[in-house]
Amino acid sequence: MAKTKVKALVIDSKDSKEKDKLVTLFSLEEGKLFVYFRGVKSEKAKLKAAKEIFTFGEFVIEEGKSGNIVTEVEIIDSFLPLRNNIDKFFEACSVLDIVKKLTKNEPNTSLFIEIIKALKALAYDEAPQNYSLVKFLISIFNFSGYALNFEECAGCKAKLTGKKFFNFEYGEFVCANCKNLTSLEVAPATISALKLLKSTPYEKLNSLKLGGSGELKALNLLSQNFEWRFGSKFFTKI
Repeated sequence: MAKTKVKALVIDSKDSKEKDKLVTLFSLEEGKLFVYFRGVKSEKAKLKAAKEIFTFGEFVIEEGKSGNIVTEVEIIDSFLPLRNNIDKFFEACSVLDIVKKLTKNEPNTSLFIEIIKALKALAYDEAPQNYSLVKFLISIFNFSGYALNFEECAGCKAKLTGKKFFNFEYGEFVCANCKNLTSLEVAPATISALKLLKSTPYEKLNSLKLGGSGELKALNLLSQNFEWRFGSKFFTKI
């Protein structure tokens, strides 16, 4: 049987038969993959730990008659701290759900690197709640051609001053003269939070202290934009 080795992250894991798991991987080399872990629900299974979500490693996959089967895994990181903090766990689950909804069976190197950075910030860098998720969403829109521009109106191209509105039809900010029924006024604290989170590296998010619940309002705005852009909601606690 043909063998393939990929560097990948487990983004979903479901029961299959009595002792098997059907796992969704997002891989650096091939994008989204669906693979089986045989017998891993047994207490003494060699690959028991590798089937869990957030497992990042090198996976050896063999082609089988009924699907691709994982035969070996070298774990690079399991992001274990995520399992010990319920808020971090749910925030990381939001990241994975976004990946599940947007990825296909084709590679996306920039997105793969972004996911690992976001999970590391959540697990190890003590990033405040929702900071990593908001930054990750900003990157998702950037990769998709909807980069946030805080300086220029998407409608008339004039410099943005005074009140700012987010146009969900455009997926961009507009001025008061260009707002329409799909536009929502965005508070200065939210704009400030978006700017800071966009420009700050993941490993330095713990140095930020945003005011006015800016990160929550930013997350709500980006969640709505996600639904407009991609036609579905992602898992979030807000």
